[in-house]
Amino acid sequence: MRFLAPVLGALVLVTGCANTVKPAPQITYEQAASDKFIPTNYAAADRLINHIKPNISPRNTLIIATLANIDDLNSSSTLGRLVSEQISARFTQHGYRMVELKFRNDVYMAQGQGELMLTREIHDLANSHSAQAVIVGTYAESRDFVYVNLKVIQPNTNTVLAVSDFALPMNDNNRRMLRRAR
Repeated sequence: MRFLAPVLGALVLVTGCANTVKPAPQITYEQAASDKFIPTNYAAADRLINHIKPNISPRNTLIIATLANIDDLNSSSTLGRLVSEQISARFTQHGYRMVELKFRNDVYMAQGQGELMLTREIHDLANSHSAQAVIVGTYAESRDFVYVNLKVIQPNTNTVLAVSDFALPMNDNNRRMLRRAR
């Protein structure tokens, strides 16, 4: 019993001196609304739309494929899928009819050294939907950035009608969306 009081006193002192872990601050709606991810993707889509407008008017059908990892064209990630979704959304907002081609392994075929062409299946799919163009893209990871390349391609000739390149910061959010590449 004599030892109980000093032990309890020591426990109270040690507990009082211990560092308490502060929870991570909660992100507010205002902070989420000011995030640059969506506006950056919308700006890239707007550049594509401005380039193709003389040749492909709204109300035409376009196909969009999930962005592929440039180092492994058979894989994508949450980031690749989300960028595709947002590009598609922006085209839809401008009046285009979009057909989404969820990630497949057969969007590209390699032709020569590093040259990519659409596969025959994509040509057939474009014809069956009367699609005037196919939007494809790749992304590449570096230490500080994720580089994104988007192209609007005329499916019957593989002619590139428009290109938009941009970089996203390699911040914690983007790193997290890239980590489970598939």
